[in-house]
Amino acid sequence: MSRPTTAGWLLALALLCCACSRASSSQPAARQGEDEAITLRYQGGTGVVWFPELAEDLGYLAPMKLQFIGSTISGPQDIQTVATGESDFGLAFNGAVIKLVAAHAPIRAVVGGYGVDEQTFTSFLVREDSPLRSARDLLDKKVAMNTLGAHSEFMLREYLQRQGLEDAEAKRVTMLVLPPINTEQALRAGQVEVAALTGIFRDKALERGGLRQLFSDFELYGTFTAGSYVMHKKFLAEHPKAARKFVEGVAKAIEWARTTPREEVIARAEAIIAKRKRGESGDVMRYWKSTGIAGPGGVIREQDLQMWLTWLTKLGELKPGQLALSDLYTNELNPFYKR
Repeated sequence: MSRPTTAGWLLALALLCCACSRASSSQPAARQGEDEAITLRYQGGTGVVWFPELAEDLGYLAPMKLQFIGSTISGPQDIQTVATGESDFGLAFNGAVIKLVAAHAPIRAVVGGYGVDEQTFTSFLVREDSPLRSARDLLDKKVAMNTLGAHSEFMLREYLQRQGLEDAEAKRVTMLVLPPINTEQALRAGQVEVAALTGIFRDKALERGGLRQLFSDFELYGTFTAGSYVMHKKFLAEHPKAARKFVEGVAKAIEWARTTPREEVIARAEAIIAKRKRGESGDVMRYWKSTGIAGPGGVIREQDLQMWLTWLTKLGELKPGQLALSDLYTNELNPFYKR
């Protein structure tokens, strides 16, 4: 699969955002006003429970309700549906949020959604007998990940740069998109030399043996909030009470998951999956270990966005000073935010 160019990706986003104002202004009349009892449309994931879904099940969103409109294929795609008005909130890697805002999408991050800590992280795995030991060993090799332009690509780029590879050398490392369910087999079969895996896919792969970790995102950055929930600026302006209720509910759900015994969190998630009857398995949730989110209640820390703002500027994808942190997020709706 060929890798899309940065220019092409941003052009696509620009074209997408040209339609944002038209799409987002086409909300049904019943959705207008500041009614907390409105229904929020969203995309979810198969076999997993997102914090808004947990919040609804815990009663933190009532009388607001969530309406599942389908499963997302990636973080960038999920927040694009928010920009076009097809959904009311979405979750993506913070670097993808910055890129979409840079392309003039009227969205803003409102609460953290996932992160990295000593228990929850992405491993870049190689076969145990692989000669690969450093970034330079990856020249002319293939690295599999679930999507481009998101978390795993940025972590790989950071690893290569920290180990001294020049830009021209880094381009010799090929990134391929593979579904996580196929990535381990591709690595073991020698179709790729490195596989980025997390959660159940990493844990099961390591349980089967024969693989080792080359590096991880936790080794690079420690604990940090990696992705955030975003909402459309128009929604924030027209539904301030509903937006605040959403953020408060998600924040409380994050803290519930952080302070509740792991077994109870997993049991609750499995029950949610069973109740929604989408023909999916709850096996993935059994491998859940932690929220990974750095800030209390998903409060967004400046450094969690600044690190990627700096990176994108260094890569030439943003102009110096093109975006300010205030363009990207707000903590004003989060009850855990201390001014």
